[in-house]
Amino acid sequence: MRKPTTSTSKATRRPPAKSAEALFDAYPAPVKAKLLALRRLIFETAKTTKGVGALEETLKWSQPSYLTPETGSGSTVRIDQVKPAADQVAVYFHCQTNLVETFRELYPELSYSGNRAILLDVAGKLPEPALRHCIGLALTYHLNKKAS
Repeated sequence: MRKPTTSTSKATRRPPAKSAEALFDAYPAPVKAKLLALRRLIFETAKTTKGVGALEETLKWSQPSYLTPETGSGSTVRIDQVKPAADQVAVYFHCQTNLVETFRELYPELSYSGNRAILLDVAGKLPEPALRHCIGLALTYHLNKKAS
């Protein structure tokens, strides 16, 4: 089920993409570059994090989304441009987890949106060590819940 759209002009809405690749191509160049850097970071983190297994890249809510179907180890991670801020992107996490609350405690210097996202400036440098840790915690969320 799609989220209801708010009143935005047709010029600012993206047409629904059939694949993540097509979706990335629809973003403005600076946003696309930042999202592709996040995508690379997510795949690298999954590859080097014990228990995650292969990631599946899909579209959820018209956003590139990363799942752990092989192991069921993690919570879905999504990335997208922040609407309507053309100068920000976000890494989204399931809002009914304590992930963002945990990230706030570990990395108070990062910017957040409620209990669902880490916000990043398109023009800024990615805080890679912090993001790797946060993404790793999300991709092992179910494993960590079972262990506690």
